[in-house]
Parts: sequence; structure tokens; C-alpha cells
Amino acid sequence: MTRVRNARAGEAASLTALCLRSNAHWGYDAAFMRLCVPSLTLKEEAIAEGRVLVATDGSGWAVGTVSVGRDGDDAELALMFVEPSAIGGGTGRLLFEAAVALARKLGYRRMTILADVNAAPFYERLGARFLRNEPSDAIPGRVLPFYEYDLTSGASP
Repeated sequence: MTRVRNARAGEAASLTALCLRSNAHWGYDAAFMRLCVPSLTLKEEAIAEGRVLVATDGSGWAVGTVSVGRDGDDAELALMFVEPSAIGGGTGRLLFEAAVALARKLGYRRMTILADVNAAPFYERLGARFLRNEPSDAIPGRVLPFYEYDLTSGASP
């Protein structure tokens, strides 16, 4: 059974590796992946602030991670990645629900999401509303779909 817990000090490197494996799952080449490293790197500071969550499988292995950041007055779904072998098994939904709960607990009313094009349908299914395309934070010249999720509705995704 998959569970979600707070990330622990010292996990930033292994969770960053999970993010990179997950992103590579979509067939991006090595040059693309090298450019992604800075934006897919989890920071120990975010873990210490309690803004990083980890999904674990029945044996305790990390199978996904999500980070809730700040975007002005809004929460930002800063990173959300699932181990390739767990994609499609409900881990992403569980992590998103946990991120929504965390953002609400932190007092945010809205969460923004700069999504990979491969993840866009997932966020739409969960109720995120497409706003516009925005420049990628990793790849010059690339644009990504930008969403918002209303945290005030009280409904679960």
C-alpha cells in the first residue's frame, strides 16, 4: 500500500535522482536531461521547511515525491514526480491530494502548476485549469502549459 510522509533530512539527493528518472521516462535525450538538472534538484532547505512529501510503497521505498513552493501569494506545485515503474498506479493522484492538503494547511488559496506537456492531461483530470503557456524554467525556447488549482473549493481532486 502506498503511503505519503514528509521527506527526511538527507533525502534530497535520492529524491532528485527519482525526479530525473521519472522525467527521462518520457524519452528525453541526454542533452535535454542535463539542462533539466537544476530545475529538478530538490533542496534540503525545502525538506527542512516541511514542503516536500514522499510516497512510499509497502516496503518503504520512495516511489514518488512532491514539493510545494511559493509563487508570490500562491502555492506552487514545484516538483511532482513518480518512479517510472509506479506511473499509472495512483501514486501521482495520492501525491497531488497530499500537496493540495499541505498547501491548504499553509494557508494558500490557489496553487500554480508549470507542467510538463506529458503531465498536462493528468492535471486537467484532477481539476487544474489551464491558464496559458509559459516559458520553461529549464529549456530555453520551450513553452509549457501553466495551470492553477483552486484550493478554496474544499473538494478533493
